[in-house]
Amino acid sequence: MEELAKEAGIPVRTLRFYRERGLIAPPRREGRIAWYDDHHLARLRTIAALLERGHTLTGIADLARTFESGRDVAEVLGLGEPTEETPVRLTPEQLADHFEGEVTPENLATALDLGYLATDGDEIVHISRRLLEVSAELVREGVPLAAVLSAGRRVREHADALAELFVQVLQAHTTQTGPPQLRPLARAVVDAELSMAFDRKLRRNDDTRPKPSEPETPET
Repeated sequence: MEELAKEAGIPVRTLRFYRERGLIAPPRREGRIAWYDDHHLARLRTIAALLERGHTLTGIADLARTFESGRDVAEVLGLGEPTEETPVRLTPEQLADHFEGEVTPENLATALDLGYLATDGDEIVHISRRLLEVSAELVREGVPLAAVLSAGRRVREHADALAELFVQVLQAHTTQTGPPQLRPLARAVVDAELSMAFDRKLRRNDDTRPKPSEPETPET
């Protein structure tokens, strides 16, 4: 314990306190000897980094429990399944930097449930660099992360329905269930329709917006 505390740059009493709060896992024991390893050191460094970012020890403990209850990366990504998305590996503090002030146990639980996040040892894996960057940009624009995740859940439902529609069309009219051009063709259709839907929505908003009244002409 003394060696671990020295390596982490904290007093032994602080390490004991973290142990009592469940912030780090118990050591591996061999008789009367307790062995700590790099995983314990990584957790201590994560605690220090999150404390510097304004998280409380209670909040860090809640975050740790949420991560530990999440699915691992193999379960989320599905070994051997094809994908066009690039997973991103993050430390907990890097995730906190992406979504400053928005990394809460509730948001993490939602992201884990959606499969956006998974765990791999001491690291966190986001399943899609594109989704990570867009989500972070929305949060920087002022959209709460909870709202981003809620919208993401609804988008996924519509995306699943669209994917099913395209696959059904191909199965009904071709002998191929997944030709290479399926994804780009489907994306082109959805992108064009979404663009036109935005145009219709914005025009309707403009039509219903109150027009400024014209100034009255003074009588002569």
